[in-house]
Amino acid sequence: MITSSSLVVKRIFDFIFSIILLPILLIPLLLFIIIAAIDTRASGIFKQERVGQHGKKFNMYKIRTLKKEQHKLGSLDKSATKFGRFLRAYKLDELPQLFNVLFGDMSFVGPRPDIKGFADKLEGDDRIILDIKPGVTGPATIKYRDEEVILALQDDPEKYNRTIIWKDKVEINKKYIKDWSFYLDLKYIFKSIINQ
Repeated sequence: MITSSSLVVKRIFDFIFSIILLPILLIPLLLFIIIAAIDTRASGIFKQERVGQHGKKFNMYKIRTLKKEQHKLGSLDKSATKFGRFLRAYKLDELPQLFNVLFGDMSFVGPRPDIKGFADKLEGDDRIILDIKPGVTGPATIKYRDEEVILALQDDPEKYNRTIIWKDKVEINKKYIKDWSFYLDLKYIFKSIINQ
């Protein structure tokens, strides 16, 4: 079970690891942002308000992969540019979240941060998920790596997401918090890297 001292350990690791990674990834990150800006004819950075630890809202950053027109859940890949699909396939669009981790809004491992209407609506013991920082990766993220493909196969992607996937993610994330260990975090980071 994650304790207050566990959260301190997680934060120290997140800060040190992000400091190590940023100089290595900064040049590729800037290059991807420039290409994305040309490719989408919009800002190369996409930001969106997400629900963080204790329900606090924050802006999460990604490299823009979608065209400017509106898109629906379950059809994101159709809205993505060719370069955007490449970034999404290898999760490279998530690289700007290194800054979210550095500044303390996110952790490397934890529940994925959701838009309003999901985590902020949790009740009872499900709200334990809000006790920790949302993560760049985690057990639910790894299980649903191909979530967009799954949703695209559904007649009603929005309903399927809320009634099936979201509920499963809540249970997975609750188990992660109850079983937490530093080794477990390292394991999920490693699995996320080798699964790309």
